[in-house]
Amino acid sequence: MKRVFAFAALMACLAQTAYAGGLYLYETGIPDVSTAFAGLAARAEDASTAFSNPAGMTRLSGTQMLVGIQPLIIEAEFDPGSGTTAGGGDGGNAGGVMPAGGSYFVFDTSEKCKIGLSLNSFAGLGLDYDDDWAGRYYVQNTVLTTFALSPSIGFKISDKLSLGAAVHFVYGSTETKVAVNNILPALPDGSMKIEDSTFGIGGRLGVLVEPRSDLRIGLVYQTPIQLDFSDSPDFDNLGPGLAFLAPRALDTIDMSMTLPQQVMASVMFQATDKLDLMANVGWQDWSEFGQDIVSVHTAGQRELTTNIDYDDTWHFAVGTRYALTPQWRVSAGVAYDSSMADDDARSPTLPVDRTWRYAGGVHYVWSEDLNLDLGYEYIDTGKAEIDVERGPLAGRLQGDYAPNAIHVINLSIAYRF
Repeated sequence: MKRVFAFAALMACLAQTAYAGGLYLYETGIPDVSTAFAGLAARAEDASTAFSNPAGMTRLSGTQMLVGIQPLIIEAEFDPGSGTTAGGGDGGNAGGVMPAGGSYFVFDTSEKCKIGLSLNSFAGLGLDYDDDWAGRYYVQNTVLTTFALSPSIGFKISDKLSLGAAVHFVYGSTETKVAVNNILPALPDGSMKIEDSTFGIGGRLGVLVEPRSDLRIGLVYQTPIQLDFSDSPDFDNLGPGLAFLAPRALDTIDMSMTLPQQVMASVMFQATDKLDLMANVGWQDWSEFGQDIVSVHTAGQRELTTNIDYDDTWHFAVGTRYALTPQWRVSAGVAYDSSMADDDARSPTLPVDRTWRYAGGVHYVWSEDLNLDLGYEYIDTGKAEIDVERGPLAGRLQGDYAPNAIHVINLSIAYRF
């Protein structure tokens, strides 16, 4: 048993860094990958409901755990347009392969009350451009790492109604490096690096309604989570003028960001003994996101962060599952999330656009207590067109991303003790 829990903790640690078209992730190492997360707040069939909708824990019998392993293969290549003023390349593939996953536990305390624990990362990003690319004065590499520990509780109010809540204790770490334009052609670029770690706290409230035996409706509210980063920048290879001004003008840079609040409603309907239908509708408050990662605007300028004019986003998903045999089931789904940013608000630190998810997978009942799920999801994150200008040192960056996509492979193991 100790080895099982140690392995689960390791898989959760692998989830710390991820980038999926935005900071918020649905991809947290759970079987819902195979339906593009349709029915996420209503499914409530394994221990992952401790996170997705803690009210759903009341449907589970016995003590259960689920461990998910989920690598993400990221493609993000910038294509500079004619409006880009700085010389340099396209930055190469700023993505790569990132490990991710999560661990979930539900403890059978009583018939009407369940306690859960989740270890995962549901927010993050990571991009690494070539050092000499055309947008190097905006960013060369950036990473936001998060790790969340979320205890939860669920109460069965009646046979048709359950309520639940979770508290998220979130550790966040950020590191960003940008090139600094030394202006004089004879001087190579300098650089500025910032890094910090902090803690934030948030919560999740869930409701699960079962008006009939073949119908479940779930509703989840996620609170905002504030991450207050602050650091004294580390400069290197600055020209004589900037070397004198920058350290004196920039003692500390504050980089607060708010992981936005969100609401999701899900439905799961058992159309026949073999066929299930699922759907979601959701909203995320991206207009309260916060500030962009820093870049150098002009020599001696004290305010380096940029307020982002993001838009709130909407999420829609539909999915289905079909039982081929008592042991084998296949799933499929599609989801859409609207874009949070217009061209003049989008930046290469977060090149997100509208997002389409296409998914499929298989479920296998190994035994009465052991289930396996294998899912694949293709995330099309759009062209993410950029047209921004931040003063003479950073210049203008104009272009789009092609390809701009993520491949997600998820293997999860659910066990009931």
